[in-house]
Amino acid sequence: MVFPDPGPAALTQALALASYTWKAVGSLEDAADAEPDDGWSGGVICADEHPDAAFALCRALRKRDVPFTPLLLVLSPQQLGALELREDLFDDFCTTPCDPRELETRLSHLFWRTGRGLRPELVEYGPLVLNLETYQASVAGRPLSLTFMEYELLKFLATHPGKVFTRETLLSRVWGYEYYGGARTVDVHVRRLRAKLGEEHANLISTVRSVGYRFGQSRWAL
Repeated sequence: MVFPDPGPAALTQALALASYTWKAVGSLEDAADAEPDDGWSGGVICADEHPDAAFALCRALRKRDVPFTPLLLVLSPQQLGALELREDLFDDFCTTPCDPRELETRLSHLFWRTGRGLRPELVEYGPLVLNLETYQASVAGRPLSLTFMEYELLKFLATHPGKVFTRETLLSRVWGYEYYGGARTVDVHVRRLRAKLGEEHANLISTVRSVGYRFGQSRWAL
């Protein structure tokens, strides 16, 4: 559950990237009407624009016969003083602007602690996050628009960090033994991946001269 309705764009995008399904509500009545048969797994309450309504919703959710949990509160740094004496209304909080990775980490921790939700299977390396369930990828919180084979190549490399693979090995492991394309196919896809990762993160995929490609740092790197 996300409050308010409509949900803040940056927040809902981060939830979608992390494969959390969500529903925006504008009031306690909306929350009751939209509640799934098996109950909400949790709630993200944004208090930066409508603090009074946000705290009132938290208070009402806590007073239910079965207290609503977990609750993550999102507020501006200037509102931190408002948390005093209200610690019972939420389980955790983060400040705006929310870093997608921080938001995801906090939600994952809350769900693990309460057992109310499951974290999707992710591959994470530094700023890169791959969601293996939805085939979505992001770098430093920025979504990447990848083709299927670009995603498959990036996934293979990211799940074997520090290892060097020849172009022929990548062709057989990613494209399959039945693929008859040449090694240039790998070079083209690596070049496209680097462009989409952006100049700051293109070096996640490095060229090992006369051999092939490596993702991330070698375990011997200092």
